[in-house]
Amino acid sequence: MAEKKSFALRIEAETMKAIEKWAADEFRSVNGQIEWILHRALKEAGRGRGRPDAGTPGPADSPGAEGPPNAK
Repeated sequence: MAEKKSFALRIEAETMKAIEKWAADEFRSVNGQIEWILHRALKEAGRGRGRPDAGTPGPADSPGAEGPPNAK
């Protein structure tokens, strides 16, 4: 298991309520839910371990997205 770091997180009360409900619905702790949300967001952005799901368009696949500056 990877080493975990602790830190304080300031979050709006309404956002926290929504995360608490979501965590309960998924049978996770609030901490586990926040970790899951962060891992999913990193994966979808192509920034975490692993790559985005196949078929999930990334920013370069979005309509109107430009390639690298020297691609023209």
